[in-house]
Amino acid sequence: MASLKDLRNRIASVKSTQKITSAMKMVAAAKLRRAQEQAEAARPYAERMDRMLGSLAASLQGRAGVSPMLAGTGDNRVHLLVAVTSDRGLCGGFNTSIVRRTRQMANELKEAGKTVKIVCVGRKGRDLLRRDWGDAIVGSYTDIGRRRLGFEDADAIAGKVTEMFEAGEFDVCTMIYNRFKSVISQIVTAQQLIPFALPESGAEESGAGASAAVYSYEPDEAEILADLLPRNLAVQVFRGLLESAASEHGARMSAMDNATRNAGDMIKELTLTYNRTRQAQITKELIEIISGAEAL
Repeated sequence: MASLKDLRNRIASVKSTQKITSAMKMVAAAKLRRAQEQAEAARPYAERMDRMLGSLAASLQGRAGVSPMLAGTGDNRVHLLVAVTSDRGLCGGFNTSIVRRTRQMANELKEAGKTVKIVCVGRKGRDLLRRDWGDAIVGSYTDIGRRRLGFEDADAIAGKVTEMFEAGEFDVCTMIYNRFKSVISQIVTAQQLIPFALPESGAEESGAGASAAVYSYEPDEAEILADLLPRNLAVQVFRGLLESAASEHGARMSAMDNATRNAGDMIKELTLTYNRTRQAQITKELIEIISGAEAL
């Protein structure tokens, strides 16, 4: 049985940990509000950009000279996976869910005879994927948005992906990130970036409304797509980073709240054990005193 001193030290240690987790919960809650507002504000722009490109892409299907970012390279042997995780831990299953989905996709592609390359955004994803997919990691970005997440961060990642695509280093690019739903719920999302995937709603609208209205473009559709496709890539990456940041703060807030509650329960149990042990020692000492007095 632990001594009273050991129990006091343990109670003090758990109280200290509880203060830290409570402070981290408050910091995450403060950051979550702003990150959530940014993520929700970026969604309409990114969705409308996808819809507009989907309309343009639908009108160019089957034509020659279409941008490879739209039509693809004609092959899908090499796949690039962009895994968006965080640089810090203590956020529950936020990082492990992304790593699990990335490993699942990589294993499925490898079994199908495809070549897999991985770009890691975030230190935690890089460290976890390095164990079994270290040879496939071709790029790593850390400290993204450490002070404040900006479009230039997404533009740098999108620029690197575009350079790799133009150099013929991959055929298909997919970004894997956590889409923010609520504080306790994040949805693991795999979004194909290259070649551009027609959104389902956009495909339906273009099919239903193509005969209802005729649009003319200046300059032509191909030139517009050549400029918008790289820009859309940066927009979608930026949206993924914003969603991931909001999800990270929500997951950390939830994890620290659970840790604080668990620490409180542990303090109660340790305090009860401490009081029982202390009472047992007092009772034992009284019995020894009474027994000694009766012996005299």
